[in-house]
Amino acid sequence: MPSKIIKDFLDQNNIKYVSVKHSKAYTAQEIAATVHIHGKQIAKTVVLKINGKLAFAVLPATYKVDFKLLKESLGTEDVRLANEPEFKDKCPGCEVGAMPPMGNLFNMDTYVAASLVEDEEIAFNAGSHTELIRMNYLDYEKLVKPKILRFANKYKT
Repeated sequence: MPSKIIKDFLDQNNIKYVSVKHSKAYTAQEIAATVHIHGKQIAKTVVLKINGKLAFAVLPATYKVDFKLLKESLGTEDVRLANEPEFKDKCPGCEVGAMPPMGNLFNMDTYVAASLVEDEEIAFNAGSHTELIRMNYLDYEKLVKPKILRFANKYKT
């Protein structure tokens, strides 16, 4: 169901994309390994609560949210991870942890890490743990109109 909503949205806007079915994977890094895409090209969606309102933070799989940077970028201290009961019903049909980075489809703001903008393509969960959408990043930006901020740092290896 969620992948149909996303695909219909992309089709209605004449956006080219590729849908990739894969074996069940729960983390963005697992998905990257499964579909043979560099982890930086896989966008993960983190659900936040900002000033009492739900929002999506979208960042490369190889990065983590830096809450200090995010608070500075947003100009507020009232930022935290949302807990599952707060958001599980806000994205109908989506599996928890597999929300697509399209807050506009769910009436939520979307914040994209500046590090993600550097890539030509973006790949992300299509609402399930078994399907990925891959598309041009500029098309994604045009459709979603995210706010681009510096709020993510690479995981240290």
